[in-house]
Amino acid sequence: MTHEEAVARLVGELDRAENARAAGSADPAFLARRTAFRAWQAGRLARTHADLLASPRFGAAAEFFLSDLYGPQDISVHTQEVRRIVPVMSRTLPAAALETVADAIELDALSEELDAAMIAALAEKGEALDASAYAGAYRAIGHRAERARQIDLIEHLGRSLDGLTRHPFIGAALKMMRKPAELAGLGALQSFLERGYAAFRVMRGGADFVDIVAGRERAISEALFAGQDELLNVDRNDSAE
Repeated sequence: MTHEEAVARLVGELDRAENARAAGSADPAFLARRTAFRAWQAGRLARTHADLLASPRFGAAAEFFLSDLYGPQDISVHTQEVRRIVPVMSRTLPAAALETVADAIELDALSEELDAAMIAALAEKGEALDASAYAGAYRAIGHRAERARQIDLIEHLGRSLDGLTRHPFIGAALKMMRKPAELAGLGALQSFLERGYAAFRVMRGGADFVDIVAGRERAISEALFAGQDELLNVDRNDSAE
């Protein structure tokens, strides 16, 4: 992908993410159900990947993935800030880095769309959500291709972040952007980018981590579509290493 194509993709994903979020933003009841739904989902993720969170090597990357990319946190501030800083990013970051940011925004947009469909299927059960209700809604809305794409994005994003850590100038570019970003009111985005870079850099090779996360999430998705809900309740407290 060329530099210009990477910028265009990033802008397109920003539009998609903002449109997806706007669909329910004016409904207080929906927002409350979304908060409850994402809190339950965050708990499930923490159980599924408890060993990674506890690992000295993988812990920082697991926390970043589960809180910033695949968890309950509303990252709308990031999409707003990315749009403001696109001209700066397009001048200072290579196409590979821009694609990584675009992956994160696409993942945000897709997760927003899938969560909205789940919340609608759950209706009032969102306030008393359990594994059985979640699994039923998961199958009811379908979206197999979108679920597969969501996990593919997680995997690709992880590999992209891992690849970026192999280029020292990326870290230097992020540091150069820190002060201008803070002065421009872009501190949240800057923190997001720096934490993601640092979390993967500390692993000194994140392929194993990415394989574990993507493999587990694919297995859970396939099991749910097959009517086998047991993996939702798996709690991995054993050490990852």
